[in-house]
Amino acid sequence: MIRRVAVLPQPPLLIPELAAGAADECAELREACLTAARRLTAVSPDWAVVGAAAGAPEVPEHASGSFRGFGVDLGVSLSRVTAPETELPLPALVAGWLREQGGASSVRVRLVDPATPSDQCEHFARGLGEHAAVLVLGDGSSRHGPRSPGGEDERAGDFDAGIRDALAKADTGALSALDPALAAELGVGGRAPWQVLAGLAADGDWTAEVLYSAAPFGVGYHVAVWDHA
Repeated sequence: MIRRVAVLPQPPLLIPELAAGAADECAELREACLTAARRLTAVSPDWAVVGAAAGAPEVPEHASGSFRGFGVDLGVSLSRVTAPETELPLPALVAGWLREQGGASSVRVRLVDPATPSDQCEHFARGLGEHAAVLVLGDGSSRHGPRSPGGEDERAGDFDAGIRDALAKADTGALSALDPALAAELGVGGRAPWQVLAGLAADGDWTAEVLYSAAPFGVGYHVAVWDHA
């Protein structure tokens, strides 16, 4: 059933109102994300979203929230249906913003705990097969360079180069083989969602395109679109 998957990062800096002085530096990343979002909507106006948050809280359908906790009271909604505001985790907030920018009708957010073992991530994927359009949110290592948020680690470059290559080749085997312990040491936020993706795309042939891959603020950000061939 799944026909297209978009893989995006989730930094608050994607949102111009939150980027402030870094808005221009984020322009290329933001445009790549919006291009991927529009491609998802071209397949289906209703998306399933996979992200990671501690405890894997349940996100209500049609919920609304705000980026107030990130410094700007900018509201977003997970659907075109008006709903009371609730506190939403970052992946849901970013998904709501992308829904609005990409012209989608609704997003159904399903969260996995960042510490979920690899085999359980792939099991988690089984409940998403009924959706034609899936958005996978997750950042790479936060340890690129001396001023990175997590402190520099020389292994970060090779790790994110491997993620870029796996996304460019739709290589589910490489994503499945990611080491959770190494990912945690490198401050990788996307390991669990990427391994859910590996489960989603395990069957069938996929074509892939990477729209962006860099670490402009010391964190690895990757944007890719996979299509079922």
